[in-house]
Amino acid sequence: MVWLMEKDKTHKGEGHRKRLREKFLASGLDGFHDYEVIELLLTLGTPRKDCKETAKAAIKRFKTLQGVFEASPKELQEIKGIGPVNLLGIKLIKAVADRYLEKKLIKKDPINNSKELFDHLYHSMRDKTRECFKVVFLDAKNKVITSETLFEGTLTASSVYPREVVAAALNHHSAALIFAHNHPSGDPKPSAEDISVTRQLVFACKVMGITVHEHLVIGDNRYFSFADQGYIAQMNREYETQG
Repeated sequence: MVWLMEKDKTHKGEGHRKRLREKFLASGLDGFHDYEVIELLLTLGTPRKDCKETAKAAIKRFKTLQGVFEASPKELQEIKGIGPVNLLGIKLIKAVADRYLEKKLIKKDPINNSKELFDHLYHSMRDKTRECFKVVFLDAKNKVITSETLFEGTLTASSVYPREVVAAALNHHSAALIFAHNHPSGDPKPSAEDISVTRQLVFACKVMGITVHEHLVIGDNRYFSFADQGYIAQMNREYETQG
């Protein structure tokens, strides 16, 4: 009788779940399919149910691992097998990763560490369905103080306010700034509006004695650098000429 009760406590995915955990502990996520990553996260809040088909359904719905992480709790719970308890693992891992990368950047010099800066920005911005304008605030030694998303929506001269950017910089006692925004289309080539907005921001910051080092446009695993392409230096020269 006891044996029968113990047997009833098992489920068809228990052995598979154990193998997934052992595989992860042995070699990390190497060799994992994206759905297996989601499956492993779902098991954290699903003690007695096979999560494989639920995980596959989530990947099918949101296309990529990143898409699942970026989905809202409401959207995730539209997937059969995902509820308010077991979606915790999915949302928690995204929040932890964002916090880790942000903290890893603090007090570092992104001017001499552009790869790490791009990795952080790409991770947090690549799957946004709307354009997000982020500002990285730097101290006088070009060390990162913090970063904030100040604006969301299509990047236009009417949606990004230089006054608010300058006010935020002064609030953080920043000596320099880096701007970044994403292109949901995946193509990081800057638009005419991107260039116009960047020029307005460079000029507004120059008035207040704040240096703009960079504006990155984040696309699909690639980016456009206003600094690398000479735009920032050119805008600084334009400002000096006008003065």
